[in-house]
Amino acid sequence: MARVTVEDCIDKVDNRFELVLLASHRARLISQGAAITIDRDNDKNPVVALREIADETLSPGDLKEDLIHSLQKHVEVDEPEPDPASLAGDEPDAGFAAAEDGDDQPEAIAFDRMSEEELLAGIEGLVPPEKSDDF
Repeated sequence: MARVTVEDCIDKVDNRFELVLLASHRARLISQGAAITIDRDNDKNPVVALREIADETLSPGDLKEDLIHSLQKHVEVDEPEPDPASLAGDEPDAGFAAAEDGDDQPEAIAFDRMSEEELLAGIEGLVPPEKSDDF
């Protein structure tokens, strides 16, 4: 890569490793058809990405956030927890009774409660898999 371009970018991104990550991510975006913010001047995508960072036409912080977002597999959505008063009454099957009446309200989820003794009894009742001589 062009040494002058890399040296210009070090002022904007202190860590060279982070600079490589950001520039390579931006170069991939350009390859996928993202609009460039400077004149190409017959440069390849990595050099264009470095020149964009050096000229500050793109914010390194925005590039970093975009890179993190592109690498995430599971994005957590912060949803407010439901108000306990808004859930169905004290009856465990109250939400199901409302659904049977034909209302379009969301159903309350009822979980079965199991004591520790019942759980242990269920685990002891499981049959272990048979051993085979194939291995």
